[in-house]
Amino acid sequence: MMKNKKIISHNKGIVTKQKYWWWFFFVMVSVPAFHTYFKQDNKPNLTGIVVLEKRPELNKENWFSGYYQKQTDDYHNDHWAWKETMVRWNNQFYYNFFNEIRVNGFVAIKDNYVISKSYILSVYGDDFIGEEKIKEKCRKARVIQDSLKKKGIDLVFLIIPGKGRFCEEKIPDKYKHSVKHTNYDTYLKYIQQYQINCLDLQSWFLNRLKRNQPYPLFAQFAHHWTNYAECLAIDTIIRYLEKLKQKPFSHIVWDNIEVSDTPRSRDADILKSMNLAIHPPFKEKYAYPDYGYEVDSSLQKQKVLVIGDSYWYGPVYMGINKYVFGDGQFWYYYNKVVPSPKQGEKVEVWQLDLKTAIEDNSAIILAYSDGNLPTFGSGFIEDAYLLYTNPIKFQEYWINKQAIQQYARQIRETPEYLKQATIFSQENKITLDSAIIYLSYQLKNGKNVLN
Repeated sequence: MMKNKKIISHNKGIVTKQKYWWWFFFVMVSVPAFHTYFKQDNKPNLTGIVVLEKRPELNKENWFSGYYQKQTDDYHNDHWAWKETMVRWNNQFYYNFFNEIRVNGFVAIKDNYVISKSYILSVYGDDFIGEEKIKEKCRKARVIQDSLKKKGIDLVFLIIPGKGRFCEEKIPDKYKHSVKHTNYDTYLKYIQQYQINCLDLQSWFLNRLKRNQPYPLFAQFAHHWTNYAECLAIDTIIRYLEKLKQKPFSHIVWDNIEVSDTPRSRDADILKSMNLAIHPPFKEKYAYPDYGYEVDSSLQKQKVLVIGDSYWYGPVYMGINKYVFGDGQFWYYYNKVVPSPKQGEKVEVWQLDLKTAIEDNSAIILAYSDGNLPTFGSGFIEDAYLLYTNPIKFQEYWINKQAIQQYARQIRETPEYLKQATIFSQENKITLDSAIIYLSYQLKNGKNVLN
């Protein structure tokens, strides 16, 4: 009988321990829910993640279409109290143990460098669009160049160095293979054949600057060139334009260079998007020239329009468009107009009179980095060619484009639509811009693809 009592007592102890574990599990699950309920502001402070700003409206249409239920789930997923903490530590785990960064389209390579995968593809020709397409684009560009030259306007191709080709020795072996054709080499071939004005900064960086510069031109956790590299590039661009236009421009000047252990400006722009819990150490010395621009009231300002990718935002932030290019605009990917011609309003290129906007300049620069050569010009070359070869057909095309772009703008400026477009782009392995344009065509054709 005593033996049975001990057994019963032992079983009771097991049941008690299980009961405690169930309570522990219940508390662990409940705490985040209570924290979310009582915390007033649950919006995560994360970079590069689209979150819904407000709860969806409950009405008959939203309820029976299923839109309310889906958007409510997305809202709660975006705004639960521990989302930021969990995302950061999840990203930290993958980075520390697998050298993997959770930034769409970016990968970690050797020596703690990060890079957009598109710039690796550009090195080995995996993004090659074909010789005929490049030849045709250059042919059209030459027609545009001749048409603008008659009006005293110069067209210039500016090839900006890409991080992949510049840091090729840091690319892991799994990405490497023999190279047949690249967009860069093929563009150079037809630029020369059609005698298009071109400043090839990539060649300059690789063949001259890389070997003898004391400071980084591309940094560990940056997507773009460094602030120091931008200063060198701006100086070279200005001197090229002076020679092309046979007219003086204001120059960038600096006397002192401050060296820092910590990156500033955009010299660690991807690190912020990595959303880590703990920042990794910086192993480089970063250079920051104390720059300015010459002031000469006798100079006649040459207005220059730049159409390009995000690499040109650095020079814009540094004031080149304002102080050197006569308050010329920057058309970001031939879409967003910087600065906006209407104060307080976002203006996009499709809202402009393209012919007037083009001919209001002394020069037009197409500034694209190596990894963006597959979409060089972002459609400007095709539009301008049609404008100057068939103005009537261009007007019909422009009206249709404006209709499409109105839908595209609505998607970009509506958080829930932008989030759906982002998911669509990831699922179909296409760029976000391509996803937005595709969905815009669907909306224009009466298909409600965003609910």
